[in-house]
Amino acid sequence: MKLLIVDDHPVVRAGLRRLLAAEPQIEIREAATGQLALGLFREFRPDLVLLDLNLPGISGLEVIGRIKAEDAKARILVLSMHDNPTYVARALQAGAKGYVSKSAPPDQILEALNRVAAGHTYIEHAIAQELALRNIQASPHPLKDLSSRDLEILRLLGEGASLPQIADAIGVSYKTVANHCSQMKAKLGAARTADLIRIAISHGISSRDTGPADTVAEPNLRS
Repeated sequence: MKLLIVDDHPVVRAGLRRLLAAEPQIEIREAATGQLALGLFREFRPDLVLLDLNLPGISGLEVIGRIKAEDAKARILVLSMHDNPTYVARALQAGAKGYVSKSAPPDQILEALNRVAAGHTYIEHAIAQELALRNIQASPHPLKDLSSRDLEILRLLGEGASLPQIADAIGVSYKTVANHCSQMKAKLGAARTADLIRIAISHGISSRDTGPADTVAEPNLRS
């Protein structure tokens, strides 16, 4: 099996290599960014892509969409720190065939790799249960109306990035990022950018500690 591991943390990639060392006949390539992953995908043509969602530059969700646009049969397994049902649902909607969190036991990660490589869908047991419970509940998830780009901007806001930094990271203009923020405020009933940051943290979109959000300046939408 040809496997492409996409994660910006060398220690994670090294740990996955060790985990897979006992597996026979696996050829592994690695990429630390989404842009590098797309190039390697075209060159290496892996049987399976093991992908993190939090990547520098273009996000994992965008990588999934671009890979599936090039190859509808591509098999992608997300391995992410996020176990938020919204992220899981968006990854599956974008075209991923499986989802496991980085806190999952090694045997579950191996099971997920083998099942997705064989063409099946796999969702980590605890995450699948939470998704099922959410679907049963009558109230919709507060982030359900956000687009994948909205979620990426919300994540970066929650991690402390300024609007110009977000624009550089995802390759769009400052005004585009500001417009997304305005639309998210309307969708989420938020008055300020600081409110968006608190929403990102409270819903597990960002891992940043609360506190500094109140000091974030509002964007100048006229620029």
